[in-house]
Amino acid sequence: MKRIFAGVLIAASVSAVPLTVAGPVSAAARPSSYQLHGGPGGSKFEGIGADTRRGVFYVSEVTGGEIHKGTTQDPNALEWLPGDGTHGRFTARGITVDEAGRVYIAGGPNGIGQPGRPDLWVYSPTGDLLAALRAPGDNVFLNDVAIGPDGAAYFTNSNAPQVFRVALGDNGWQTQMWADATGTIATQPGFNLGGIVTSPDASSLVIGQGTTGQLWRFDLADASVTPVSTGGTDLTGADGLVRQGSVLTVVRNFQRMLATLRLAPDGSAASLVEQRATDPTRVLTTAKVLRGRMLLVDSKFEETVATPPYEVVTDPISEFAP
Repeated sequence: MKRIFAGVLIAASVSAVPLTVAGPVSAAARPSSYQLHGGPGGSKFEGIGADTRRGVFYVSEVTGGEIHKGTTQDPNALEWLPGDGTHGRFTARGITVDEAGRVYIAGGPNGIGQPGRPDLWVYSPTGDLLAALRAPGDNVFLNDVAIGPDGAAYFTNSNAPQVFRVALGDNGWQTQMWADATGTIATQPGFNLGGIVTSPDASSLVIGQGTTGQLWRFDLADASVTPVSTGGTDLTGADGLVRQGSVLTVVRNFQRMLATLRLAPDGSAASLVEQRATDPTRVLTTAKVLRGRMLLVDSKFEETVATPPYEVVTDPISEFAP
């Protein structure tokens, strides 16, 4: 059931853009939210990946590391991969899917202080483990992941200004330090690098820094790093990033806002279109677009012990007036 709340709108001087894209499936035939089935001790969900070819989505859970799977037509998403130590996974954060349907999972702090635990996993579309890997270094909090134009997966580190590259090579699956922006990006207490997307022209990665609200451009040709010019737009709490063409949506978690920006082709600049208040009873973390609608994860991060319902929502925006 939809819940509508009073909200605000902060608009820039360009036309507003929708938070969805055209899709082949009628919205009337699909649920307005998707139910996730948590554990008896309370569950908190964070990441979401979308397989656009197969019409399915995957949601990661923080407290145990299980992965849930759903379709656009079924209101109930079911556990797909167990957590609680399965393949060394006790927590899971960002998640994405490549063109082959392989699922990449970021482990957050799963490996910190635990040499035997992986930092990330790769699974086949049928749930077979393809790789469980460590990332170089001992301060690795893998937050989010995106597929680059080269087909490799790029993972952000929230504890240091680093990006790791994961790909299948001649010697199997390998992870490497791809970019280290120490000296360019100053880390702050809290969660730093998080959401990640490719630029419209596929020349760079655009990454959000939640602690400062700064967007950063990582050039895919030489791994150089420069700030994205946003005209001073407030993006603190930037968590998930979603790009649809030149439109960039920034999910601002505890600020309970969605910011929409127009992104330059190379990712070097972004101009504000609007900021919308989201449902004040939810802390949304990230989102993906699937079959014409944006799916956002209600994390339950504001609750000490999370309680049902656990949901992926499609109508997060509060009622607003210009």
